[in-house]
Amino acid sequence: METDDVSVREQLFHNRVRETIICVLLFTCLYIVSYLILTHFKKTAEFITDDVEDATVNKIALWLCTFTLSVAVCAVLLLPISILSNEVLLAFPHSYYMQWLNGSLIHGLWNLVFLFSNLSLVFLMPFAYFFTESEGFAGSKKGVMARVYEAVVLLLLLALLVLGIVWVASALLHDNVARKSLYDLWEYYLPYVYSGISLFGVLLLLLCTPFGLSRMFSVTGSLLVKPRLLEDVEDTLSCTTFEEDTLSRKLNNCSTSCWVKLNTEAMKKEYQTVRNKRIALEMRRKASPWQRNLGYPLAMLALLALTVMCVLMVCFNVLELLLDETAMPRGMEDPHLGMVSFSMFGSLGAAVQVVLILYLMVSSVVGFYSSPLFTGLLPRAQDTNLTQIIANCVSLLILSSALPVFSRTLGITRFDLLGDFGRYNWLGNFYIVFLYNMLFAGLTSASLIKTVTWAVQRELIRAFGLHRLPLTVSRSTVPFRLLLASGLSKIQ
Repeated sequence: METDDVSVREQLFHNRVRETIICVLLFTCLYIVSYLILTHFKKTAEFITDDVEDATVNKIALWLCTFTLSVAVCAVLLLPISILSNEVLLAFPHSYYMQWLNGSLIHGLWNLVFLFSNLSLVFLMPFAYFFTESEGFAGSKKGVMARVYEAVVLLLLLALLVLGIVWVASALLHDNVARKSLYDLWEYYLPYVYSGISLFGVLLLLLCTPFGLSRMFSVTGSLLVKPRLLEDVEDTLSCTTFEEDTLSRKLNNCSTSCWVKLNTEAMKKEYQTVRNKRIALEMRRKASPWQRNLGYPLAMLALLALTVMCVLMVCFNVLELLLDETAMPRGMEDPHLGMVSFSMFGSLGAAVQVVLILYLMVSSVVGFYSSPLFTGLLPRAQDTNLTQIIANCVSLLILSSALPVFSRTLGITRFDLLGDFGRYNWLGNFYIVFLYNMLFAGLTSASLIKTVTWAVQRELIRAFGLHRLPLTVSRSTVPFRLLLASGLSKIQ
């Protein structure tokens, strides 16, 4: 009997060691990738300075940002890894090489991501910002440790302020619970803060994702070669090259007078616009016929299919919410991997769920950086200061940590939330979940219809040459019959 107990304890110990090694290897890989990404965007002048103290502080802050970004990437991969792990165990239920892939590993990964994401949001990122802005207390010895002391004091004051606000909010909403002492800090107030952060992230996703889904068409179109109807590329390229040469000669012949300087600035902008147009035309001429005629339409059809699929799944989830209580998002303690597929279409449906989850995350990031409020945060290669890097890491972590709750609330997947992700207070409210689904379906449908109709009309106007008219061409001034008439006349 004692031998059996020892063998069980040894097995549990080996399982725990194996899970720890796997998590460390995964996080190390994500940390390296995140560090390479931040190194590509950071401003090199901030890390190579004559002041050794500033350079050291900036390096430490960059390491904290790298940790936060790696946690954000891991949060994005939580649902895809969980769904694919379940399908792999279904396909190979008795494989010896798949024994390491189990529910305990996935559950531990969810708990670690939840812990590290909240640790980064509440402590590491505020500390990194205070650390870079601090100079040490007046009268104290200058150095890195003086900055550490000031940053820690500011962080404690911020924590007290946040806890005070949470206590007042809980007193207004739950009077009986709030009358208790701060003994319940860990059990009540911190989860209350986490629930508020999650709700803010889900609401931010609700605003950014529909806008990002519509912006994905234009962003993808800017990266591909667009086919142009009834356009002679060689003729247009010759005209653009001639115009560029003319502007270049004018810029070289300008004098140094103030009046000419003002005209020179405007001429430089025009020259840059013409130059970019010439580069785009050269890319279109060098592209193969397959790439020029099929690449762009196939990409647009794929984006349209993914967006329509998201809207249809959300509409189906709305019907399920009205008819079935199990459609409500909830948490679970044991994932029971390898028992049943989380999609009614099997492995193919699970693969589609993974693609849709990643597509929604990319769309939310595109919508976030395209919105007027956050356009200034868009990182630039080798020209992003450390404060912007911290703000970007915090924003991406908020979006990514809310992605599992976002996907489950919309019904994109049936994989229930693990660990503390399923303990948010607002998840059990039917009216919040139902209204959230309706708003997402409505906003996404409106953005999609607007994007498709305006894009089609814009391409028709450009193809038939109506964009060269002296007056502004609007939808009301150019009816569809005029477009057809102009096209027929060009063909003739």
